[in-house]
Amino acid sequence: MVSKGKPSPRSAVEPLSDVQVDLLREKHHLVDPTQYYPTGVHRPNAAEIAAQNPKATDRLLAGATWVVRNRCKVLAWGLENVPETGTFITAATHVTQFDVFIPMMSIFHMGRRPRYMAKAEMAGWPIIGKWFRLVGMQPVPRRTGQARVIEEESINIITGGRPLTVWPEGTVTRDPLKWPMSLKPGIGYIALESSRRLGKQVPLSPAVTWGAASINHWWPWPRKNVVLCYDTALDYADLLADVDTWGDKPPADAVNELTERVRERMEALMSEIRGEEPPPEGLWDYPTMTRKARQ
Repeated sequence: MVSKGKPSPRSAVEPLSDVQVDLLREKHHLVDPTQYYPTGVHRPNAAEIAAQNPKATDRLLAGATWVVRNRCKVLAWGLENVPETGTFITAATHVTQFDVFIPMMSIFHMGRRPRYMAKAEMAGWPIIGKWFRLVGMQPVPRRTGQARVIEEESINIITGGRPLTVWPEGTVTRDPLKWPMSLKPGIGYIALESSRRLGKQVPLSPAVTWGAASINHWWPWPRKNVVLCYDTALDYADLLADVDTWGDKPPADAVNELTERVRERMEALMSEIRGEEPPPEGLWDYPTMTRKARQ
């Protein structure tokens, strides 16, 4: 089933300028995430790498890296926040399809091998669909009424000790100006329930990518700037304070609160990368396809 609405065209936003990248470089240590261990000395998770079809993963990573290098100039900051061991959740923006490959490539180059939730249609893509499944893709059948099944599978991945990457908008943003739109509440539910089952707060980090929205994929030259921020883990310990009183699932208000915290942080990071403020009228609400006031 096709998602409603269409993403806005490349002309809706300006490319990320060299001037803005220089301003970001003054504030942050920008690194090249298209190479292994871009932050310097880093210990790869050897067991995780060996368990996830290393030959297929290396080939997909090499191919994705080649495409990215030839179509944009990508830089990143915050990759030192990727844990060397243990489970964690990455909540990534979804402005374009590049927002799938940039954080995946970057985390792989940091020596981790997360599983990732992606629309089931990707599993059927010629050639690359099989690779996606081999290297950790968990197909998500959208609009099938199976949200709880999908959430439970995600929780099992995390409680089994593997990291997980999700794109909580559920599809490419429909915001005409390409800001993060309303998120699916599953990200809040998965983080809270996983934390309850593990007895500790699972690290949850937003990953924001910006710049690819202006790339012409038929003729991408000269290459555009793309910047990724992998943020520090959000602190949501306050939402776990009364975990013993939850019953069989996290309360809806806690789920919605954590989901909104993720979206707000995504918006703030994208604002910093873009060097501009988000629309004052509010966020783009996907269910109604209109702007609504922020909470």
